[in-house]
Order: sequence, then C-alpha cells, then structure tokens
Amino acid sequence: MKGNLLRDESSRGAGAHFSRDTVNRPGFAKYFFESAKEEREHAIKFLEYLLMRGGLTEDLSSLIKSPEPNADTWPDAITALRDALKLEAHVTRKIRDIIKVCEEPPTKEGEPFNDYHLVDYLSGDFLTEQYEGQRDLAGKISTLGKMMAQNGQLGEFMFDKNLLE
Repeated sequence: MKGNLLRDESSRGAGAHFSRDTVNRPGFAKYFFESAKEEREHAIKFLEYLLMRGGLTEDLSSLIKSPEPNADTWPDAITALRDALKLEAHVTRKIRDIIKVCEEPPTKEGEPFNDYHLVDYLSGDFLTEQYEGQRDLAGKISTLGKMMAQNGQLGEFMFDKNLLE
C-alpha cells in the first residue's frame, strides 16, 4: 500500500510539474494525474481488503501515511516516465514478495498458515494490472525516446499532444 501511495504522490508531483507554465506539457500532466488517481484507488482497495479481513486493529495511521516523492521536477518527460517505471517495478516486486511469503508453508507449529486468499486477491486484482502498467510505461519510454532521437524537443512536444487524444 505504501508503494501505491508513493507512486500516487510521485505521479501527482509529475502532473503538477508538467502543468507549470514554464514546462507546459498538458498531455503528460493529464497522464500523470490519471496515474496518480489509479494508484490512490489501488491503495484504498487494498486498505478495504485489509479492513474486511480484520487485520487492521491498531496503528492504521502508519499504513496510510503518504511517503515523500523522490523528485518534484524532471529535466524532461522521458526522465519522469523512467522514474515512474522504476516505482511501478518496485510496487510489483513488493506484491510478488508478499505473495511469496503467503505461499510458504509454516516452518513451526503455531505459525500463520498459507494465505491463499490473499495470494488470489493480489495475483487476480493487482499483479496483472502492475505488469500491464509496466508494459505501457516501457512502450511510452521507447516511443518517446525514438521521437526525441529524431526530433529533439519537438518529438517530446508531439508525443505530449498525442497523450491529450
């Protein structure tokens, strides 16, 4: 959940950055604000799951505290997309780590049992979306990189306009 909140904060920061009058990339701003909304929804969905399971009886505030984003300005759009991809991959790794722990058999008597319900929830609701998000970001990075290699800043401008459609 903290990973989703970090991604939310970072995406909102990127959206704000690209909305500034000195940067003026409305397509990237729109993309990052939409990404922030999606990540926030994921965090809320996971919190609701934990509440449904009854696993949150104390110290809820530490789970929902938003971490500080890694950056609030970027030299160009491709750097912001690369940062977003790193965060998305980090969240995916954390989800896979949770799944791995939930699948391990207990080593001692009295330890928690395998949590197949959580594994199903994470792999069904979150993991596919994470991989699709990573693929989308990687595609955007590749395309933008090619456009900028051939056209420089004009390539970023054209890519930004395509994001508005």
